[in-house]
Amino acid sequence: MRIAILGAGGVGGYFGALLARAGHDVVLYARGENLAAIFANGITIRDANGSFTVPIGATNSPTELSGADFTIVAVKSYSLSEVAPVARDLALTGSVIVPLLNGVEAADDLQRAGVPRTQLLGGQTNVSAFKAEPGVIQRALWRERIVVGELDGVLSERATRLVEALRSADIDAIATTNIVVELWRKFNMLCAMAAACGMARSDVAGIRDTALGHLLIERAVNEIAAVGRARGVPIPASQEVDMMHHIDALPGTMKPSFLLDVERGGPTELDVLSGAVSRFGRDTGVPTPVHDTAAAVLARRA
Repeated sequence: MRIAILGAGGVGGYFGALLARAGHDVVLYARGENLAAIFANGITIRDANGSFTVPIGATNSPTELSGADFTIVAVKSYSLSEVAPVARDLALTGSVIVPLLNGVEAADDLQRAGVPRTQLLGGQTNVSAFKAEPGVIQRALWRERIVVGELDGVLSERATRLVEALRSADIDAIATTNIVVELWRKFNMLCAMAAACGMARSDVAGIRDTALGHLLIERAVNEIAAVGRARGVPIPASQEVDMMHHIDALPGTMKPSFLLDVERGGPTELDVLSGAVSRFGRDTGVPTPVHDTAAAVLARRA
């Protein structure tokens, strides 16, 4: 299978390397020093068990991505506008576009950028990996998964075919008829932890393991579920409790990717995290004081 991946950072570089190692025809869309390093040496994946290097195609020319059966969009949300025209052109020539971005609006954003809705699959991933240096991805030993599904809730042949390709690369992947619910489940945890850790400038333990910090996270979780339900998302009644159990089990030293972006002083995904919750709250009349506060105090870093 030919797979184009827009973005060669933690998500795109890691999953691209696994797919290429399994024999799929993978081309990464990258730029700058990262592109040069991948072009010369391939992608190196490092974790606590060691490392491996995989030769893989890489380019900064959209024409060299042509013929892709699937295009995985794996950039940060603040870079989506840069690659959206590439995704649009690939979609118009038959490629199925699969966004694996944080937040819950990536598919809608791509559609507004000209990607036909019929060429979109919803996608969500849980992975802890980042670009340590050009051509090198550092991953945590974490349970990783990719979930894909049609936006209209049917179980399609193309979603099943992509899952089969991912599984052939030893990637835990499933096709779902509830991709919107899956997106909001991840959003619930990710956004709550980004808000709390971002405001506290703290790893998970530093905020979660105090009484008021735990209460802050719980309120952040509740606000997200509330605005989701107000927007018509069929979020399970148990989601808030389930999220808190999951958050309580997180490694204390873990830092959300949002906090890492804040610490680096670069752009952040605030607009698609607490900024989005705050906006959803205003649109639906649901109070979101935690996320309103996070959006306000973290805006200087966005």
